[in-house]
Amino acid sequence: MRKTVERGLLAALQPIIDILVRRRVHPNVLSTIGFLITITSAFAFHSHHVRTAGILILLGGSFDLLDGRVARATGLASKFGAFYDSTLDRMSEVAVYLGILSLYNDYRLELGDVGMIYAIMLAMAGSLMISYTRARAEGLGIDCKVGLMQRGERVILIGLASLLFGEDNNGLALRVVIYALAVLANLTAVHRIIWVYRHTRPSGNGIGPVETKEAATDRVGAEKSTTSTT
Repeated sequence: MRKTVERGLLAALQPIIDILVRRRVHPNVLSTIGFLITITSAFAFHSHHVRTAGILILLGGSFDLLDGRVARATGLASKFGAFYDSTLDRMSEVAVYLGILSLYNDYRLELGDVGMIYAIMLAMAGSLMISYTRARAEGLGIDCKVGLMQRGERVILIGLASLLFGEDNNGLALRVVIYALAVLANLTAVHRIIWVYRHTRPSGNGIGPVETKEAATDRVGAEKSTTSTT
């Protein structure tokens, strides 16, 4: 489903991508614009303009598709650009959750609102752990894009729930999405932990045990010593 939605969005955005490529707009500029649009949604949530926040989240999220395609098409892709884009994604996501937290943290004492505060924090923690586990796995040389609640899914769920339903029925749709993210995002992080374990255990399948830098240094030194003595 995610790939189908992404293909549809790319088809709709292709004319814009072509213009950006022709004008050689730097992908870091697109990442920055997407970041600024997304964090603006936090202020919209704070002001109880939930539908506006939904529009801003979806609009900002569309830049995730633009910057990568433009970077590859223009040859401007770089390691710093990938790092910069990923960092801004994490910062903008935290801002969105803080905006939603502000929406519910208006000193009401109903049990549902108190529960939402904890759910929002769990959803934010799970979202960050999804990103961290992938980054850490890739640092070990393991591709780790598995799991259900990746960034695209989180953006679409929060954005559509906010845009289509706003605060109707006391914000029921957004509540359901946040509670779902609180559970599924953390399960996705656990899924990735298990995935990496299966690909690093000595007796398992995959790439085998991961060699640390210290172990590699010791091994190279031992090999040199053996070579010199023979």
